Amino acid sequence: MLQRFWLWTWLAVGIAVATFLAGCWAQNDEDCKLARTGPPATIVPIDEESRNGTILVDNMLIKGTAGGPDPTIELSLKDNVDYWVILDPISQTLYLNSTGRVLDRDPPMSIQSIVVQVQCVNKKVGTIINHEVRIVVRDRNDNSPQFQQQRYYVAVNELTPVGTTIFTGFSGNNGATDIDDGPNGQIEYVIQYNPNDKASNRTFDIPLTLSGAVVLRERLNYEEKTRYFVIVQANDRAQNLNERRTSTTTLTVDVLDGDDLGPMFLPCVLVNNTRDCRPLTYQASLPELTDPARVNPISVNPPIQAIDQDRNIQPPSDRPGILYSILVGTPEDYPQYFHMNLTTAVLTLLKQINRDLHQKFDLVIKAEQDNGHPLPAFANLHIEILDENNQKPFFTRSTYEGFILESSPVGTTISDNRNLTSPLQIVVLDNDVEETKDPQVHLFLNDYNTFFTVTPSGITRYLTLLQPVDREVQQLYTFSMTASDGVQESVPVTVNILVIDANDNSPTFSNISYNVKIYTDMRPGEGVIKLTAVDADEGPNGQIVYEILAGDQGDFTINDRTGLITIAPGVVLSVGRSYALTVKASDSAPPAQRRSSITTVYIEVLPPNNQSPPRFPQLMYSLEVSEAMRIGAVLLNLQAFDREGDPIRYLIQNGDPQQVFNLSQSSGLLALGKPLDRESTDRYILIVTASDGRPDGTSTATVNIVVTDVNDNGPVFDMFLPKNLSVQEEEANAFVGQVRATDPDAGVNGQVHYSLANFNNLFRITSNGSIYTAVKLNREVRDYYELIVEATDGAVDPRRSTLTLGIKVLDIDDNSPVFTNASYTVSVPENLPPGTVFLQIEAKDVDLGADVNYRIRTREALQYFALNKYTGELSLLKSLDYESFSDTEATFTFLVEAFDSKGTMPPGLATVTVRLKDMNDYSPVFSKKLYRGMVAPNAVKGTVVTTVSAEDQDPPGTPASRVRYKVDVVQFPYSASIFDVEEDSGRVVTRVNLNEQPSTVFKLVVIAYDDGDPVKSNTTTVEIAVLQPSVIPRFTQDEYRPPPVSENAPKGTVVAVVTAAALNQTIIYSIVYGNEEGVFAINNRTGVISVKSPLDYESVKSYELRVQADSLQVVRSNLRVPSKSNTARVFIEVKDENDHAPVFTKKMYIGGVSEDAKMFSSVLKVKADDKDTGNYSAMQYRLIIPPIKDGKEGFVIEAYTGLIKTAMLFKNMRRSYFKFQVIATDNYGKGLSSKAEVLVSVVNQLDMQVIVSNVPPTLVEQNKEQLIGILERYVQDQIPGAKVVVESIGARRFGDGFSEEDYTKSDLMVYAIDPQTNRAIMRNELFKFLDGKLLDINKEFQPYLGQGGRILEIRTPDVVANVKKQAQAVGYTEGALLALAVIIILCCMPAILIVMVSYRQRQAECAKTARIQMALPAGKPASTAANNLYEELGDSTMRGYAQQEQQQLLRPSLLRPEELSMESGIDPGQEYYGQDYYSYEHGYELPQYGSRRRLLSPSGMYDEYGEVVVENDGGYYYSPHGSTAEEWARKKRIKLIVDPEYETSSTGEDSAPDSSQRNRLNNPNSQNNINGNIYIAQNGSVVRTRRVCLANNLKVTSPVRLGKQFKKLDKLAVTHEENVPLNTLSKGPSSSDKMNTRPCSVSFASSTIGAENVVTKPGGSKMKSTEEQESVVDNEDVKEPLESHSEHTQSDEEELWMGPWNNLHIPMTKL
Repeated sequence: MLQRFWLWTWLAVGIAVATFLAGCWAQNDEDCKLARTGPPATIVPIDEESRNGTILVDNMLIKGTAGGPDPTIELSLKDNVDYWVILDPISQTLYLNSTGRVLDRDPPMSIQSIVVQVQCVNKKVGTIINHEVRIVVRDRNDNSPQFQQQRYYVAVNELTPVGTTIFTGFSGNNGATDIDDGPNGQIEYVIQYNPNDKASNRTFDIPLTLSGAVVLRERLNYEEKTRYFVIVQANDRAQNLNERRTSTTTLTVDVLDGDDLGPMFLPCVLVNNTRDCRPLTYQASLPELTDPARVNPISVNPPIQAIDQDRNIQPPSDRPGILYSILVGTPEDYPQYFHMNLTTAVLTLLKQINRDLHQKFDLVIKAEQDNGHPLPAFANLHIEILDENNQKPFFTRSTYEGFILESSPVGTTISDNRNLTSPLQIVVLDNDVEETKDPQVHLFLNDYNTFFTVTPSGITRYLTLLQPVDREVQQLYTFSMTASDGVQESVPVTVNILVIDANDNSPTFSNISYNVKIYTDMRPGEGVIKLTAVDADEGPNGQIVYEILAGDQGDFTINDRTGLITIAPGVVLSVGRSYALTVKASDSAPPAQRRSSITTVYIEVLPPNNQSPPRFPQLMYSLEVSEAMRIGAVLLNLQAFDREGDPIRYLIQNGDPQQVFNLSQSSGLLALGKPLDRESTDRYILIVTASDGRPDGTSTATVNIVVTDVNDNGPVFDMFLPKNLSVQEEEANAFVGQVRATDPDAGVNGQVHYSLANFNNLFRITSNGSIYTAVKLNREVRDYYELIVEATDGAVDPRRSTLTLGIKVLDIDDNSPVFTNASYTVSVPENLPPGTVFLQIEAKDVDLGADVNYRIRTREALQYFALNKYTGELSLLKSLDYESFSDTEATFTFLVEAFDSKGTMPPGLATVTVRLKDMNDYSPVFSKKLYRGMVAPNAVKGTVVTTVSAEDQDPPGTPASRVRYKVDVVQFPYSASIFDVEEDSGRVVTRVNLNEQPSTVFKLVVIAYDDGDPVKSNTTTVEIAVLQPSVIPRFTQDEYRPPPVSENAPKGTVVAVVTAAALNQTIIYSIVYGNEEGVFAINNRTGVISVKSPLDYESVKSYELRVQADSLQVVRSNLRVPSKSNTARVFIEVKDENDHAPVFTKKMYIGGVSEDAKMFSSVLKVKADDKDTGNYSAMQYRLIIPPIKDGKEGFVIEAYTGLIKTAMLFKNMRRSYFKFQVIATDNYGKGLSSKAEVLVSVVNQLDMQVIVSNVPPTLVEQNKEQLIGILERYVQDQIPGAKVVVESIGARRFGDGFSEEDYTKSDLMVYAIDPQTNRAIMRNELFKFLDGKLLDINKEFQPYLGQGGRILEIRTPDVVANVKKQAQAVGYTEGALLALAVIIILCCMPAILIVMVSYRQRQAECAKTARIQMALPAGKPASTAANNLYEELGDSTMRGYAQQEQQQLLRPSLLRPEELSMESGIDPGQEYYGQDYYSYEHGYELPQYGSRRRLLSPSGMYDEYGEVVVENDGGYYYSPHGSTAEEWARKKRIKLIVDPEYETSSTGEDSAPDSSQRNRLNNPNSQNNINGNIYIAQNGSVVRTRRVCLANNLKVTSPVRLGKQFKKLDKLAVTHEENVPLNTLSKGPSSSDKMNTRPCSVSFASSTIGAENVVTKPGGSKMKSTEEQESVVDNEDVKEPLESHSEHTQSDEEELWMGPWNNLHIPMTKL
């Protein structure tokens, strides 16, 4: 008992000590480890420019004590580059060490991160653990964007459409750069308002601010604005708007003139405030019936010219030309008469125009551009057809009568009636001008031109008053008027202007007073005196009314009309009385204008007396007498009345000194006594007396006689004016001289008119006798004219007189000297001595006194030639050498000029071309005087014997330098008949087939001659010896074909041996053809042909050599004798060798693989090329991949195609990457190799963007490579070397949840990989790179997507968008989430207690199950090994797993963080450890909930598939299927029971089949297969492993959730077994009988996919579901079921529990 006590005591002590030591060991083992959970790396951020001593890590949380008296760990820093970090080991704090420097993330320091290792040494056990600390330096916005240029410039055509990107100069490194990082370094561009150019910011825009592409927003107009100054601001994208930094630059935009405006005619007068020209009319006039040659081209005023309003189109070659045409015109037959040059607008007359048919043409001219611009310009052209001036102007009336009031002021127009109501119209017409046109004639007045003038223009002219007229002085003005058109004058017309009286004169008595004596015996009514008052006015103004104002005392009366005073009736006169009568004389004008005068008549009454004198009835008589009046004609009766009846005697007392008139003394008749001559005396005033013989018996009267004119005189020229005149040539309308003729006649009879009797076409004369030239005279044509001038008066039958004038035409200097030839060409032999005259030129000047001189105008010719200025002799200044000229033709071309030394006209020019003639200075010279040759006696025609050569030193390329050869047939004619020489090469050849005697020697003379002038030649002699046949070697073969020689054959390798023989001769071999590059050599003695230089099959594959054998004697003579026998051909083939290694098309291949990529999905394709041929260019590829886990490889490659595929699954490995090498070996893997790098990055849809386009997916697929190349280029603008990868191409998905598809549009899902980070570019960054360039990308996509094809949008993938949508729909508040977390914790605490209580029970159960499995024999392997570990629907298989590896696949294992290598691409610093890395081996993955994947068994581990059936009781039963076990399957079934706990999975989703799935399970045609030991996958799939079949009556208990200790089950190898005999596992008699008779199979079904996904027909045949094609379970590659027979049986009904996923990172829960 005591012994047992001590035994137990020591056992307890041992256990305690062991426990204590184990605890200490465990505690010591924990030192140096992190006291925190999570990633092993410590990642902390810090701002750049942080101050020195800033705490980086407050506490590293490393277990153990580094300070104190008993430290357990020792801490230090490793890899502390530049000592940026300081460690306080006691507090485990890291500080920033920036003493004397600044932590700057920006260049040039560019410190973006600091990585150090905190090395912890466990002093207890000596282990060392390194803890990585990654310090990420965060950027501060401390740098402003900097433009790379101070100013930017772009030129834009004004026709650029709105919306066009006009400037992309800010892209790449050309714009602004900011060395800050992230948003602080991202540049945005905006256009700022420019106060100095207010239109710039509205004209241009930058819609894509990241790209900086400037887009045109408003239409440009070069004519309004030619330059814009656009202020562009670059700012970074700091998150705080107040911290953003900016900088500006100026973009100068020059507007280029575009073809947007049409032509305009000149001159252009703009309409106010517009750019439009006023309508323009061009004028032209043509004489009728004019020869077109005389007027062409027609002179148009102003000249027709149009210019393009776009005057600065660049380059000038693009400026359009102007095309002119006549659009329309009247009359319609204008095309018969006029033509307009299309390009010069020169108007030409096609044929003569008759003015009787057409008086004018009105045309519309069109100017348009020659490039089809639709904006033509139009102008009017008015062409007036002028008469040839063969008709005189004429007046419409022969006489004109006008009226004017004598009181009219100067400038008054003459009227055509007395009432002065309308002006006198003088109409002048010219039949040479249209009636509606102003004839533009000049009217001349031959008289009174100081009183009257006529208006200068118009069809209707008017006469106006130049000075006042007085009717009392002259009442009638008669003159003639002539019209002149400058060449001809009209017939004069008479103009009579009558001056209408105005009451400007008062009646005037002849005396102031009158004394009259009357007698008392006078009876009443008898006349006392007749008063006469004279009024010079006319009409009522001159009609006088008399009245007695006073003094008559009633005794007298006066006749108011006659002025006769008579004694009043009843009056008795008394002697001695006297009267003083006041008599008034008034005119009859209106009272307001009436004028009057008075006189006094004194009357004395006398006693009666009969002595009164005779009295004339009138005191004044007036009459007109023509000067042609006959003599004796009675003019007037002057009979007086005597009161007493006394005889009266008449007498002319005064006024007729010439006694022109006769007055009868008795009768008083006045008659003409002598002829009248108005030209000498035109007026007579006669005083006539009548006397009765008493002294006081005489009275007087006055007779006014006016002599009128008749045309009795002709015009008389003034002989004192010069008759010899002169005028200068070449002057039109030049004054020549003047003549004057007078005519003493009056009126029209005295009006003189001038005309020219000859040379009317050259001269003209005006109405005043001035003579002018009508055209320009040319003295050189005629220098003297005798001009006859004729003067006529204006009478009806005019009188004429003539005068002859001599006119001399004076010369002026109006002609330049003219050379006899416009150009001179002369050929001059070279080497002529200086001073040699080789040409004489001559020029003539037709002007008088011209002194013609000559000179050379071209300065360059003055150094070679001289020209005599007086004689025109052209001579050499120096001798010319033809060979000194570099060009092929030695020519001089220069200008000479002749000028008049005394004149001013420009010189005349001529071209002189001097061709220097090569005179063949040198003769050809042979290189030898004697040539020797040898020939075989039987040489065939054309055999080359020898070659002669001669050279000529004349300039190369000239005829004199060309040497040709010929045989001299005069000397040695026989030799010349059998030998010949090639004309150009000089080779002497046989002319015929020889048959000559050996040893014969022929001489041949060869002539070398040139083509010079003169031809020079030289000769040489050729001696040709005919050899003996025995000395001519003969080859053993005509052709040699040695074996192919390797291209790697070293120098000296023998290729072939040729052999020739000759009698008693030493043979010399040579290669005469085919070895131009010296590749082969021949031993001249042995004939061995060997390799001389390296061969290259890839360059030349074969050679053909021609070898020749000659005797040593011939060779020593430096000759060769070709014949039929001494030449042979050698054909050498080069054998290709594997001397070129393969060359990959890229040094690095970049690809990507999606996380959910299926097994053996294609990743990328590599390709290597080989210059070799055949098998040497056939590649075999293999991969060199670093082991990932247990020697597995993640990728495989198709050996001969280079297609790389996946060999593992990449679930939850996003942002991992794999680097490995691909080896290409030629000759199917046996030859040379080369390698390339391959980078594969793992991505998922978080890294992808979907590019939506409006074209079908098939079109995108066809042009995939081109489209991806375009996208890649834009991404590479931001990230050099980036690779864009296509994930998928499909129909466009849209609608709610992207559930709808549109096959007329497409979704292109892409991502991009950054070769610097080896990872995918962030999705948002990729969006920025592409969306910012969407316009440009669409432009480049256009050729591939077709018309209208474009990118519609760039969006996130469907899954990402749905996740975001669901996340937004959650809508939990923070409080609700916190409450939910508390509830979950409270609910989990009982579960944790249950797990702890049932731990031991579960351990025993698991150990027991493990022992049972180990005790059972292994299943038989299937005849055909299964290759699938995983299988995705439609994917291929995975190979290479050994049987032992397969048995471990489903075992849970722990993948520690430190096993994650950076080389594998998994970043330990990222949060991957909370996922499935702890739950499965690398490369092994379980499908997620809802996945389409299914787990298949490796060979030998699982049995074939079974099936699930639904019985009438509603239960689910599993039984195997197969033809061999159908009866057994009906009895042996497994009942499937669904645990109520499993109604909701750990993901919070219902993982049980929904109603639709249940219905499908109830369908007897739907079957579900569940067999074997059961694992529950995360998605609820049931997987059966290879295990013993339980007994019929064995009931499997409900599953219990496992704790974390279950993970270490395999490592600890500790099991708590429950000793249950194997035979107790089954009950009933049928358990042993039917053992090993039921085949077991494996399958699984996803609870989310449902039973509909798999339909298994009896007999093992499989078919796809029509509802979900993607849910096919069986891979077509698996042809046979995987079978393994079990040694145990089960009960008819075995219940299996499917529990929920325990979320403990264990891939399967074992039931």
